[in-house]
Amino acid sequence: MARIKKNRLALVIIVIITTGIVLGYLAVDRINTENGVNPTNPGEKIGVIVSIAPEVEFVKAVGGDKVDVTLMVPSTADVHTYEPLPSQLSKVSSAQMYVMIGSQLEFENNYMDKLRSSNPNMLVVNSSEGIELIPSSEGDETEESHEGETAETHEDETEDHHEHGIMDTHVWTSPRNAKIMVNNIYEGLVEVDPENKEYYQKNRDEYLAKLDELDRNTTELLENKTKPILIYHPAFAYYAKDYNLTMTGVMINDEEPSPQRIAMMVDIAQENNITVVYVEPQYDPKFMETIASQIGAEVLFVNDLDENYLENMKNVGIAFSKS
Repeated sequence: MARIKKNRLALVIIVIITTGIVLGYLAVDRINTENGVNPTNPGEKIGVIVSIAPEVEFVKAVGGDKVDVTLMVPSTADVHTYEPLPSQLSKVSSAQMYVMIGSQLEFENNYMDKLRSSNPNMLVVNSSEGIELIPSSEGDETEESHEGETAETHEDETEDHHEHGIMDTHVWTSPRNAKIMVNNIYEGLVEVDPENKEYYQKNRDEYLAKLDELDRNTTELLENKTKPILIYHPAFAYYAKDYNLTMTGVMINDEEPSPQRIAMMVDIAQENNITVVYVEPQYDPKFMETIASQIGAEVLFVNDLDENYLENMKNVGIAFSKS
């Protein structure tokens, strides 16, 4: 009889301990959920959604084999007009983390509320937090560009354009900004998966070192570049700011340039002895080819949305060094 009582007591103790452990796990899970973190099962990859292609490398560099990355806007698509596919929305609904650009990117302005509401427990990381945004240069001009439009009238429009808070969204084109974005991504991954903090930290530090090397090499490559760079879509303003370049965008407010605008660009190119002009692969090169044919220049492609960030930005620097 005494042995039976001891066995029952042992069984009760085991049940109490097991119940306590289960309740503890449930409490942690509840706290994580209330804090907006959707915990993963051991060995399960963290589902991370990103808005644009350069973020893919950032997340993979830090997350390594512990993340499964889904890209929303393909590198060949227009971030101003792209609509997410049902398959992408399904990925969002089960993701643990979304890395948004956070600099008023039009795709995010159009869809972020919907994406958040489809997965309230998903952690949303603003990767541009800590980056000083600059006013958009799209549409800024210094000379007459359209019939009946003078520099004076456009100056008023430009001031109004900046006062209304229209900022340049292309923060990722600066390797120095990319360092800030990568660190924000690291902090997000640690919040979702704190057990692997050291792993993420090691990966982050290794990638930041590569960005530092890219920055040093680019600074040396573009030192003392004084010619203005003629580019179709002004997506590299942050890059130009970091490396003391002057860039003039041919496209105005995402609209095709008028014949007057093309003529003005030809004049600028001739005045500055420009021998290379640039266009992004997302756009029809015909306008830059027209300018190039009139001044005897070469047309080069520079991509602001390539998924292979380090290699692409190295190539961008080489291309701009030919200006």
